[in-house]
Amino acid sequence: MNDPEKSQQKLSKETLLPLLADYVLKHGMAGASLRPLAKAAGTSDRMLIYHFGNKERLISELLKFIADAYSRALDRALSGTRPKSRQELLDRITSFTGGPEMEPFLALWWDIVAGSARNVPGYRHAAQSVMSHLLEWLIGQMPEGDPDPEGGAQFLLTLIEGAQMLSTAGYAKVGRDGIVAARL
Repeated sequence: MNDPEKSQQKLSKETLLPLLADYVLKHGMAGASLRPLAKAAGTSDRMLIYHFGNKERLISELLKFIADAYSRALDRALSGTRPKSRQELLDRITSFTGGPEMEPFLALWWDIVAGSARNVPGYRHAAQSVMSHLLEWLIGQMPEGDPDPEGGAQFLLTLIEGAQMLSTAGYAKVGRDGIVAARL
């Protein structure tokens, strides 16, 4: 017999975050209110607050968890070998991010960006947090001996985000052609 009290005791941030991330990746940020999140995790909204302190901290930790998962997926795609050039890094990232595994991440990302553009409370902070995380990750992926890893990462991030936005709007070919025209 399942004792609900005992199953609640097994909950932790570490066990909740993957369940919450799956839900948000499927339903977007519009579904990120406490009751639907709690239902997706098999708990109560009160227990989510117990584990995270408040909704803002829950969302912040959830988005960091999702950004980490995105970074790990990119790491796997780059197969652990450091690229020899910025162009190689750009090509590897754009070919992977255009695949089906990344679609839920990108849909969530544009959801966050749209909320930030509309000044929805918390979205700007979330967007900045995700961007900072991705920029830091990208700096760490720059080729050995790159003369300006931070500047190069900023440049590549701009190209990648622009190409992804164009693809989302139905202009993937324009994004790809633009990247080809910008050969580094």
